[in-house]
Amino acid sequence: MIHHMSIDARDPLRVAGVLAEIWKGKVYNFLVPGSYLVMPFDNYGSHIVVFKSGDVWVPGADVEAAKVRQTTSTDFVSAHVAISVPTTHQQIEQIGQREGWRVLTRKQGDGIPFSAVEFWVENRFLIEFFSPEFAPQYLQAMQPESIEQLLGRSIDLVPVALSAKQCKM
Repeated sequence: MIHHMSIDARDPLRVAGVLAEIWKGKVYNFLVPGSYLVMPFDNYGSHIVVFKSGDVWVPGADVEAAKVRQTTSTDFVSAHVAISVPTTHQQIEQIGQREGWRVLTRKQGDGIPFSAVEFWVENRFLIEFFSPEFAPQYLQAMQPESIEQLLGRSIDLVPVALSAKQCKM
């Protein structure tokens, strides 16, 4: 289970507000100035931190904890997330259209194992939302028999011995 994640945005407060609206949650100032915490107050402690564009997590030195550092922002990122929300896909579409962001509802079938709403935050970060009617399709598609039918057998990985140099990385 994924409990929380962080993303960056050009307008972090606006993005946090939109996510809270879809998730039926609340927005709080986060520990890093200019960033916000979005919480739906579910049974899992789920939340998303929205940083300023270009803020990234970096490892601390020795026993120091990770910290956030400002870097150059990018247009797109490889990460995305899928979230079940209590909002209908029609409401999600309306919110995205109101914000001027790309929204596409994909329907199960035609090679797609489940329905989802592609929601492009600021037209650069992908969140797949599962409305209450879509979440059961996703859960069914993620069962072992469905995955094996879609992707084939799992890969049997062979443990690889690491060199001393690789272990220090």
